[in-house]
Amino acid sequence: MLDLKKIEAAINHIAAERGLRREDLVEIIESAIRTAYKKDYGTKDDIVNVKLDFETGDIAVTLEKTVVEEVTNPNTEISKAELGEDADAFDIGDIIEIDVSDVLRDNQQVFGRIASQAARQVIIQKIGESEKAKVYEIFKDKQGEIVNVRVDMVENDRVFVEFNGSQVLLPRGEQVSRDKYTPGMRLHVFVKKVEDEGHGDPKIILSRKDPQLVAKLFELSTPELEDGTIEIVKIVREPGFKTKIIVASEFEEVDPAGALIGPKGIRVKAVVEELSGEKVDVINYTDNARELVAQALNPARILDVQFDEEGVAQVSVPKSEEVRAIGRSGGNVRLAEQLTGYRIRLIGVEEEGIAAE
Repeated sequence: MLDLKKIEAAINHIAAERGLRREDLVEIIESAIRTAYKKDYGTKDDIVNVKLDFETGDIAVTLEKTVVEEVTNPNTEISKAELGEDADAFDIGDIIEIDVSDVLRDNQQVFGRIASQAARQVIIQKIGESEKAKVYEIFKDKQGEIVNVRVDMVENDRVFVEFNGSQVLLPRGEQVSRDKYTPGMRLHVFVKKVEDEGHGDPKIILSRKDPQLVAKLFELSTPELEDGTIEIVKIVREPGFKTKIIVASEFEEVDPAGALIGPKGIRVKAVVEELSGEKVDVINYTDNARELVAQALNPARILDVQFDEEGVAQVSVPKSEEVRAIGRSGGNVRLAEQLTGYRIRLIGVEEEGIAAE
């Protein structure tokens, strides 16, 4: 038979390590024993009860049957005639339990192996389900927020992070190549999606790529964002290369970009450090389209911006600044287009022209 002392020790260990209820694990094992009994000694119709007594080390296994006048299903019914001398103690319709524990005792080796295997499989499955349910409970109210996690394990391109005692995968598609994930390091991730479709398999998507990660990082250190003094109008990002942000305020005396950057650049530096050195450009909102485009092309020095009949921004830039305006693999001008909503055509000039107004 099963060694209940070892089973009890395993239950206590798993319950403590995984944060699961001891009672739930006991029920898992009892369910596994019921399944093993029905498979090898009974039928699928049998109503089997199992009780583990850890104090005595005994396993009580009984079959439930209903007392009837005439048996139509011997697996779930028993007649008064079959009860013999005990028949008078029962009425028709009573439920009785028949002890079949001796069947298990007579086949200890075989049943012990079957029950152990079944229990092991069910425990693994149920622990997985319990872990998923626990993770969902932790993250269900955090969609759209950022959380600080610890890198728990790295296997090739699979990065697992730990948050509040639960392990979650940071998908490859949400990782940033600039990041160097090492076990033990702490970092912030954006909770992109939390879904529970009711199949016991909730979906938690964490991201290091989402532009909102950057916005939320600034919220951590910028009270003006929290109290509404300034707001992020738009944010675009090429993860690992650069993020560009437009900020605004309804208060004329406030410099929104300055607030986000912080005294001596302390706030933006903290965000850049969290992003493993990714550059961040912050500009103030203006309804002057020429000025907005010129700012969006930072850090390049812009001479002039004009719009043609098709609404394309014709941007004059010193030839010495063209590389900066274009950016790595065209990233700077591409982000500027996304940020402003305008197509941009750069025109390199030898001498300085008139600055954008």
